[in-house]
Amino acid sequence: MKIAIIDDYQDAFRKLECTQKLAGHELLVFTDTEKDPAKLAERLKDADIVVLTQQRSKMPRAVVEKLPKLKLISQTGRNAYHIDIEACTEKGVVISAGGAGNPNPTAELAWALILAALRRIPQEVQRLKSGQWQGSVGVGLSGKTLGIYAYGRIGSLVAQVGKAFGMRVWCWGREGSTAKAKAAGFEVAPSREAFFAESDIISLHLPLNDGTRGIVTAADLALMKTTALIVNTSRAPIIAKDALVPALKAGRPGRAAIDVFEEEPVLNANHPLIGMDNVVCTPHLGYVEERTYDAYYGTAVEQILAYIAGAPINVANPDVLKK
Repeated sequence: MKIAIIDDYQDAFRKLECTQKLAGHELLVFTDTEKDPAKLAERLKDADIVVLTQQRSKMPRAVVEKLPKLKLISQTGRNAYHIDIEACTEKGVVISAGGAGNPNPTAELAWALILAALRRIPQEVQRLKSGQWQGSVGVGLSGKTLGIYAYGRIGSLVAQVGKAFGMRVWCWGREGSTAKAKAAGFEVAPSREAFFAESDIISLHLPLNDGTRGIVTAADLALMKTTALIVNTSRAPIIAKDALVPALKAGRPGRAAIDVFEEEPVLNANHPLIGMDNVVCTPHLGYVEERTYDAYYGTAVEQILAYIAGAPINVANPDVLKK
C-alpha cells in the first residue's frame, strides 16, 4: 500500500523503529505543509493510507472526496476535529485516532517559556552573540502569583513546579477543574476578575473546542498587570481573535510567551507577535519531543497494521464499519 505521512517537519517518521513494521509498503513523506485543499488532494491522490501528524493539516470534504484510493486516515492522538468525519464515513474511509499524549513535554516547555520570558534569555543570548554583555534585569519567581487556567494533566504539572519555586499558585476553570485543584491542595481564585487582575503569570492549559474558543477575552487581558506574563502552550484560538497583539501593545499584560498560532506553520516570521520585544515565541514545540513522537507515530503504525489485518482499532467513525 501507499502510505502518505504529511507535515512531518523534521522528517522524523522514517527514522523511528516503528517504521520498520511497515516494510514492504511504499512510504511518501512530506516535510512541508500544503494548505490549499486542491493541491493537498493532488499530493495525496495515490495514497491508500494517510498519516496525520496531530492537527497540522485539515482534512475537509473538499480533500476527502478527491482521494479515490483512500481507505484509512491514521491520526496521531485522539483529536479528530480537523477531519470531516461525515465525509470520510460516506466515502468508506476509516479514521483511526488513538493514543493519549504525554503531558510532561508541554508542561516542561511552559516552564521553559516562563523562565525565558522573565529572565529575557533570548535577548541576552543575542546580545552575547553580538559581542555585548548584560542588558536587562530579570524577574524572579518566588513569592509571585501563578495562575493556572484549567487544572488538568498539564496544568497540574505546571502548578507543582510553581509551588516548588515558592510561588503562590491558584487556579481557575470549570467546576471539575477547580475541584481537582482544591483536592490537590491548591487555591482557587475567588473570581475570574481576580484571577486575571492579580496573577503575575497566567498559563493556559485548555483543550480547544466550541466551549473554549475565544474564552480568554480582550476584557480579561485588560485586567492583567502591566508586569504580568501570559503563556499559551495550548491552542491559539483559546485567546479571542485579534485580542492579544493590541493588549500587549497597550501594556496589559506586559509580556507573553506563545507556542501556538492561528495558522501554522508560520513562515518568514509572518506574524506580528514574532517581532515584539515583550513576546517570546516558539514554533509549536509543546509535544515535539523524542518519546512523544515515538508514542504518537507508534500508535499510528499500529492503527495501520490493524486496518491491514482487517481489525481496525481506535475508530473515530464506527458507522463506517457497518458498510
